[in-house]
Amino acid sequence: MELSERKKKILATIVEQYVKTGEPMGSKVLMDFLPFSVSSATIRNEMSDLAEMGYLDQPHTSAGRIPTQKGYRYYVDNLMGENEIDEDEQMQIRRIIGSHIGDPEELLEKAGEILAKLTNCTTVATTPTDAGATVKRIEIVPIGNRIAMIVLMTSTGIIKNSVCKTDVDITAEMVDCFNRIVEESFISRPVADIGMVMIQTLVASLGNNAFAMSPLMVALADLANQAVQAEVRLKGRQNLLNHREYSSNAYEMLDFLTDDDKLERVMSSNKNGLQVVIGSENMYRQLENSTMIISRYSIQGHDGGAIGIIGPTRIDYARLIPRIRFITDLVGSLLTDTLEGEEEMK
Repeated sequence: MELSERKKKILATIVEQYVKTGEPMGSKVLMDFLPFSVSSATIRNEMSDLAEMGYLDQPHTSAGRIPTQKGYRYYVDNLMGENEIDEDEQMQIRRIIGSHIGDPEELLEKAGEILAKLTNCTTVATTPTDAGATVKRIEIVPIGNRIAMIVLMTSTGIIKNSVCKTDVDITAEMVDCFNRIVEESFISRPVADIGMVMIQTLVASLGNNAFAMSPLMVALADLANQAVQAEVRLKGRQNLLNHREYSSNAYEMLDFLTDDDKLERVMSSNKNGLQVVIGSENMYRQLENSTMIISRYSIQGHDGGAIGIIGPTRIDYARLIPRIRFITDLVGSLLTDTLEGEEEMK
């Protein structure tokens, strides 16, 4: 049933005031916040109708009303006006996050840190997981007679490196051979294709170079495997302790936040844009009294990863959603700039 304009305004006002105060709203208090003049009896009737429709709840018989999950859902989808970020706040966020351009993983760490401070919630970010990511660059850096560092960079900006020990001395000719193999067999190849089967086939084709190249190729396969695995970055876990809504299940929530597999599954469940998941809409029981706001970022027009928050259902949706969207868009833009800068240097 479509709500009347008066019911919409009453519901929106109750949500917004409850978010601010955490106190149930009675009809007499509500009168002072409405842009129209009606009797408290009329407001009580409207609130009673909204309760019967499932948008409001009454925690105690003598108390006022609070929003239900359905009430929050209707508010977010139909009534909410977003509180945009002013230019000063935008500049401050750009300055802090932008100082980490060039290091995708550090950039995501800093973005999550800032978002945790802005929202007083726990933030979750995932590293780029584009299934179509390709190898952008591979370098070998000798750091000893038989020790070298292998560096792998993907088209989504992920950089992985590891130190590898070889069975022979690393000569200039060996480095040239490695670079030639990389150019012929790895550059622009899907990262997901680089596994041990492919490496074994490649090494077998190297003839006299197989023995020298084998440890380097195995290390490269391991880096490729790491690069395609989404990694979870968590910030502000302790912020949940600031919300009274978690007083009864704080330990359970903190324990849930240690499970990277579940967090990655939740974050990857949103495939497009920004999504607000309220209460029992969440896939895990531990989040039934929580809201998750998840936003995906793109890199050079391709899907990257996601950034989001976990907090109680009583959060300031109108204020937080624009900030999450802004930070997510900024991360995608900065990661794109990093990759395009790398291309210009080649």
